Amino acid sequence: MIPASHLAEATEWRRRIHMNPELAFEEHETAAFIAGKLAEWGYEVATGIARTGVVGSLTKGAGNRAIGIRADIDALPISESSGTDWRSQRPGRAHSCGHDGHVAVALAAARLLADAPFDGTLRFIFQPAEENEGGGREMVADGLLTRFPVDAVYAMHNWPGLPVGTLVARDREMMAAFATFEIGLTGKGAHGAMPHEGADTLLAASHIVTALQSIASRNVSPLRSSVVSVTQVHGGDAWNVLPETAVIRGTTRWFDPEVGDLLEARMNSIVSAVATGFDCSADLQYQRRYPSTLNTPENAALVRRLGAEVGFEVVDTDPSMAAEDFAFMLEHVPGCYFWLGAAKEGDNPGLHSPRFDFNDAILGPAAAFWVRLAQAELRVA
Repeated sequence: MIPASHLAEATEWRRRIHMNPELAFEEHETAAFIAGKLAEWGYEVATGIARTGVVGSLTKGAGNRAIGIRADIDALPISESSGTDWRSQRPGRAHSCGHDGHVAVALAAARLLADAPFDGTLRFIFQPAEENEGGGREMVADGLLTRFPVDAVYAMHNWPGLPVGTLVARDREMMAAFATFEIGLTGKGAHGAMPHEGADTLLAASHIVTALQSIASRNVSPLRSSVVSVTQVHGGDAWNVLPETAVIRGTTRWFDPEVGDLLEARMNSIVSAVATGFDCSADLQYQRRYPSTLNTPENAALVRRLGAEVGFEVVDTDPSMAAEDFAFMLEHVPGCYFWLGAAKEGDNPGLHSPRFDFNDAILGPAAAFWVRLAQAELRVA
């Protein structure tokens, strides 16, 4: 277990980071704090990877095996309303996903492992821009896995939907792939009292939104997972004017690559056909963001076994249709992404809620798990 004095310091680090959130690729203060701590404990520190990423490496013994432990460090563009004494001091920015806790857990483990025996190379990877901007992809593109090679890589996420003391590490699917889409519609504006003189983009948009829901329900097998969600519709400024343009935005999710291809193809067909049917033109911008987060079964089994050894209740749940850019690292290196239960008693806001705050009750157990994993992977000769 983590010493009480270390745990108290880790809690202070977590709350300090929480009070000073930084958005994607702007995590300069957070990165400097991380780098300073790692250097203090004897790690070889590299900074500026994908702009604000940090890697701390420590080698002991003669072993040639290396593993990576990744923690994400960015905040969200959310106005916090948690009411805690350590709430965000930066308006419109908040650690509403718990990345502040992930950093504190990894630092606490790095501190313990600096004085603990192992045989090989340990790398703590502090990744920027997990939220939507693909910091994992950018770190890989910036040479992360060639400059700092590892034989396996691991990442943890707090999960408020599960009780404290539980652990989930699935053999394959953990998080979905995702894409974003923007549909620009152009028609002919008209007075609201004389709609026959125009080509109504809002009417076309309404039918497109409805038709898009047929993709998951009628084109994808019910035995395969998929989501098509329209999250924005914009158009018009006046009560009595039919606008010339409208915009529809949203997201798609999937696991199977064939399903991903089908979603995009059907969306193209539906948008074009429906817009044409209402005498409008449409421009679809479809951007695939993250691939599916797929664990290597052997690494997931190791996480489950070690989790049980250190006292976690290992449970199985469905994968999440949310997405995670740790997937880009798992495309190149075996590894495992897992959840640790972090539910709070009473009010228990979910991830990305303005009221969310990381549950400090899991700091110690999570850090102890990282220590156990590192020593199991890098066995002492």
